[in-house]
Amino acid sequence: MSPSSAAAFLRFTFWTLLISPAVSLTCSTQKFNKNQVFSTCIDLPSLSSYLHFTYDSPIATLSVAFVATPPKSGGWIAWAINPKATGMVGSQALVAYKNSTTGVPVVRTYDISSYSSIVPKDLSFAVWDKTAESRSDGSLVIFAKIKVTADLAASGKINQVWQAGPGVGDGGMLVKHEFASANLQSKGTLDLKNGHTSGSSGGDTTIKKKNIPGYAIGVAGWGIGLKLGSESPGIMYSGHRNIGIALFVLATVQVFLESQCK
Repeated sequence: MSPSSAAAFLRFTFWTLLISPAVSLTCSTQKFNKNQVFSTCIDLPSLSSYLHFTYDSPIATLSVAFVATPPKSGGWIAWAINPKATGMVGSQALVAYKNSTTGVPVVRTYDISSYSSIVPKDLSFAVWDKTAESRSDGSLVIFAKIKVTADLAASGKINQVWQAGPGVGDGGMLVKHEFASANLQSKGTLDLKNGHTSGSSGGDTTIKKKNIPGYAIGVAGWGIGLKLGSESPGIMYSGHRNIGIALFVLATVQVFLESQCK
């Protein structure tokens, strides 16, 4: 491989590793059928799920739109608050799926006291304006407004859990979801005031680690390009150079911004 080919390959690898994770983050581009708008959106770190929300602190009301895709066409999605723990057991869940007769998406509430019987049940807190919509990409959206309890409102943080499963049985009995890594990691703490989420999922960490090796490769490619340029006086490929400069600047900005995020 010639030096110029090596430099081109390094720059291409750099672009693929570094930029691809960034463009996969899509919650900010999502639109809803009724044009609902929320103050914050988060790309959740597992199950390709997204949370849009607005928290009205003075009246402790949380408006949410949760977006996820069931693993099968007749499957379900769920977003839940667990008032006292971090897992699914004990969580108060909003579940959406398509009605088997009409095909219209519906939202049901589930008090998940155990895994042995997961059927519709009222929640321990007030919830209203529950609706759902289906999207052309196969995903479902759960809309709801929730009254945040006094203790959670005081802390400004809630334990959230999200999930997706393959089907719904008689009486709204949910077919168990998979227990793969992504399913087991679909939980975290949501900061209502600052719009941050954290949890056991390694999605954000993985992307940052991937970006760092990508950036290192890019720097190496940049250095090779500068070296080759210095050895070729009078020869300049302006378009190639400008693209390289643009990519390097964008990558540097992205890595810098990520290093500032908590």
